[in-house]
Amino acid sequence: MAQTDEFGEELVDFVRRVAELKAARSVPPDDLPTVLDAAIFELDHVADQLWPWYERLSSTLPSAGAGQRDRQDQQLLRMIFQQLPLPVALTDRETVVRRLNPAATAFTGARAGYATGRPLTGFLVHADRAAFRSQVAAVARGEGDRGLTVRLQQRPSLPVHTTLTGLRPNGEPRATVLVVLQPADLSLPPSRPEPAGNPAAALPDLSEATRHATLLDLLDAMTSALLTCPSHDPQTVLERAAGVLHGRFADWVIADTGGARPSRTTVLGPSGTDTAGVAAQDPADCPLVVEAARGGSPAPRVRPDDPDAFGLDATGAPVLVQANVTSLLCVPLTRDGVVHGVLTLFRSGTRPAFSLAEAQTMDMMSRHIALAMGELPQKARKDNGSPGRSGSRRRPS
Repeated sequence: MAQTDEFGEELVDFVRRVAELKAARSVPPDDLPTVLDAAIFELDHVADQLWPWYERLSSTLPSAGAGQRDRQDQQLLRMIFQQLPLPVALTDRETVVRRLNPAATAFTGARAGYATGRPLTGFLVHADRAAFRSQVAAVARGEGDRGLTVRLQQRPSLPVHTTLTGLRPNGEPRATVLVVLQPADLSLPPSRPEPAGNPAAALPDLSEATRHATLLDLLDAMTSALLTCPSHDPQTVLERAAGVLHGRFADWVIADTGGARPSRTTVLGPSGTDTAGVAAQDPADCPLVVEAARGGSPAPRVRPDDPDAFGLDATGAPVLVQANVTSLLCVPLTRDGVVHGVLTLFRSGTRPAFSLAEAQTMDMMSRHIALAMGELPQKARKDNGSPGRSGSRRRPS
């Protein structure tokens, strides 16, 4: 029974990787050889592993449970994670991160604890994700150590050599994979974080103060734009808000009006980018927009793993892949508990991902935008109040 369950999991993993390979067809032609190699590798896996496994299943008894591992192995693994100068990650068969050592935290740019529970493939460019996932799955199956070169989304010009080794930690029912990251150019070693006891760590973080000031400037610009908007028509308000956000806060700003049946009204992209395909999209075909229109959370999504999360363009290619999206925010515009529109923000290329502070600021601005999209109150449209209610009051003497 255990082997049957494991075989079923292998089939599910295989189907998932095939779907990812299909989505990778839209990568640039120069990156297609990597995708084709991954596809051939998956076919070999079916022929050499899955089919013979299926034939043996009826006669193969479940293997005996693994015995206890030596405690020294666990201590050694902890020491590697804490002291190894090279970036090291421990992942499962689906590349989901279980642990990152301090060097890996500095190398990937992920804050401590953020990457845990997220796929390591999310830090790679789209063209390398399928191949990396296939190699990790092979190592987890016990097919030997592997190595391949990948590129990080934040630094696509710097090749990174990865070494993959299978491990069986004590108490784990499945093998895990130890991933060692190393720049292909050894003259560029990964930076190491400052020790906690370093006095320099107590100095003020000037970059954090700068980011805070930048967000205050953005809030001020948005407030001024909304207060001076000549109309409270939803489309006019959204166009004005999108103009404030475009460039200084996001590379792409996509606005949809309406909640139950949103319609696309504004699309602003990077200079020289053809936005017609995104503008022609039906928001109902964008899962993220539909989720936000139902009152979803405005939490940021960094390096979205699902390439179809924002639907397809006119050519049938995933929008997130075509736009090289590395981080996004999809924010509902809610007033009085009703969603009146959705704002979607993309960052692409090497631009830093949206932070939690930026997501919180965008959540605040979304409420202001939703208020500006409403009709002017009747009292505000009258020069004076109703009889018996003077527009001004005299102070009692």
